[in-house]
Amino acid sequence: MAETPKIRFGFIGCAAIARRVSRAVALAPNAVLHAVGSRSIDKARAFAAANGFPAAAKVYGSYEAVLDDPEVDAVYLPLPTSLHVRWAVLAASKKKHVLLEKPVALNVAEFDEIIAACESNGVQLMDGTMWMHHPRTSKMKEFLSDVNRFGQLRSIHSNFTFRASADFLENDIRVKPDLDALGALGDAGWYCLRAILWAANYELPKTVIASRNPERNQVGVLLACGATLYWEDGKAATFYCSFLSNRSTDITALGTKGTLHVHDFVLPYEEKEASFYAATESGVDEAVTKWVPQPTKHIIETDISQVALMVNELARLVTDIKFKKAKPEKKWPTISRKTQLVVDAVKASIDRGFEPVHIQE
Repeated sequence: MAETPKIRFGFIGCAAIARRVSRAVALAPNAVLHAVGSRSIDKARAFAAANGFPAAAKVYGSYEAVLDDPEVDAVYLPLPTSLHVRWAVLAASKKKHVLLEKPVALNVAEFDEIIAACESNGVQLMDGTMWMHHPRTSKMKEFLSDVNRFGQLRSIHSNFTFRASADFLENDIRVKPDLDALGALGDAGWYCLRAILWAANYELPKTVIASRNPERNQVGVLLACGATLYWEDGKAATFYCSFLSNRSTDITALGTKGTLHVHDFVLPYEEKEASFYAATESGVDEAVTKWVPQPTKHIIETDISQVALMVNELARLVTDIKFKKAKPEKKWPTISRKTQLVVDAVKASIDRGFEPVHIQE
């Protein structure tokens, strides 16, 4: 029986994060680096040479040329958020499957254009939230779904912070209003809000209230912010994201019977090993000297990184569409859209003077 061909990836742009994804494509067993395009042919050549592209890979001096390459199956778009709707829609119109960096758009109206283009052209759409594809994530979900160990979800907190360099705060696209106007909210906050929705089984909160006194740069882009989310059944969640604080990537989920803690959810401390802590019916001993029972540490190992696992999953879906006439998986654009809706609500609350914002699908 003939081996199924690998899915051929084309890169639209040479952003810093594209280095990590190019390595992941090279590691994924069902994908291959096929092409890269930049507005500068010299930049594209240098990127391909530095990031493991095979000698036969195509190097183009424009984004359009990648999309016009009939051998490209899927494209990775690490472009500034302000360019997502234009290039993702064009990619879909050329029948290319799309791996789109987060945040997926500046607002949900833009993302709806991208979804419509992908659906009408029968192509798969997935965002680049890498931690979703780590096997630790499914193991944590097993614990959260166990009514005997975790009970009912009552509260969630998530944070993603890092202390950016002076050069980052001056020159990175994530602090430029014309390129990535959502700033820290769209970058780090996206991860936090996805974590909250994931823990809540993607049930949207009814109300969002942004925290007061967010930090901005001189041109008004958010450098740090947070919010509280409320559900009708009494659940609540908080998050904080920042370009100005020491690195942290945490999720705490509190249930009626158990607690989940993970301290490196965005990027595990080690590439091929990740852990989380689970506690059930926690208490203290009679002398109040220690916890009984104590939380248990769960360690999950992988053969390849979570980024390569993400690429592997997209390539699997594309393979099924291309060779088995499967339909695109709607799960991924659906949860991307819900995340964008909450990002929009946080921004709206900030813009309206920290008023409550009600979310409607």
